[in-house]
Amino acid sequence: MSVPILIPHASGTNRDLEAAQAIELAGGTATIAHVNELRSGTVQIADHAAILLPGGFSYGDALGAGGRLALELRTWFADELAAAAQASRPMLGICNGFQVLVKAGLLPGPMGEPRSVTLTENAEGRFECRWVTLQVEPSCRSGWLGAVGGTTIRCPIAHGEGRVAVSDDTTAARLEDGLVAFRYLADGARPTSDDPVAAGGAYPANPNGSVNDIAGICDDTGNIVGLMPHPEDHVLDWQRPSGPEGGSGLPLFEAFVAAAQ
Repeated sequence: MSVPILIPHASGTNRDLEAAQAIELAGGTATIAHVNELRSGTVQIADHAAILLPGGFSYGDALGAGGRLALELRTWFADELAAAAQASRPMLGICNGFQVLVKAGLLPGPMGEPRSVTLTENAEGRFECRWVTLQVEPSCRSGWLGAVGGTTIRCPIAHGEGRVAVSDDTTAARLEDGLVAFRYLADGARPTSDDPVAAGGAYPANPNGSVNDIAGICDDTGNIVGLMPHPEDHVLDWQRPSGPEGGSGLPLFEAFVAAAQ
C-alpha cells in the first residue's frame, strides 16, 4: 500500500508539482491540497502519514518569506500539527516551506517558545538562482535522515531570503548539537578541516551567508526537517545540467517516504 503524503498548497506556491513528482518516484502517493481545503476539513492532516511543505512564494511573501502561511499554521492547524508531531509523522519543508516551518516555530521548535532562529535576506543582497552542493550531516539526530547521512546532493537554490541567522552563540551551539541537517559544501572534495565554515567555504559555495554554512535543520525529535535548496529538482538524471554525475536528491525522498510507513 502506497504511503499518503500531504503537500499543502497556498496561493503563490509554485513548487508543489515537483515535490509531488519526487514523492511519487520515491514510492509515495502525493496529495496536493490548498490550505483552504485543510481549513474547511475537506482534506484532513490526520489522514496522511507525512507532510511536505513545498517551495515557492506563498501569498507572494507579502508578510515576509513564508510569514502568512506560518501564521495560518499557528492559528488554524496548531493542534493538528502538534498531533502529527506527537505521532512521529515526518515533516519536510523545502525553501519557502522551510521558511514557514521556522516562522511557525516548528523549527527548531518547540512551537510556542520565543524564536531564536530565523531566515533572512541573503548576505550578498540579491536573489540567488543556481546549483549548489549539500552534505546530509552524519551527526544529525533525525532518524529518517540517517539512511542518507554523509551523502552529498547537487541541486538548485532559488531564494532571496535564505540566510540562517541565530540570536546568539548559545543558539548556534544548540544547532550544532545534532540539529544541523544539511550544510553547504564547496564543489569537489571537502577539506579535512573540522571547521564547518572552512569545509563549506565562503560565497559562492555558501550562497546566502548562513551561519556555519547551514542549509537545513531539524527539530529536537528529528522528525521535522527543513532546508533551503531544492532537492526535488534533481530526482531525474535529465534535470542535472552539464557537470559531475551523481548527487541526486531522490534518496532523500525515499528516506522520507520510508519513515512514513
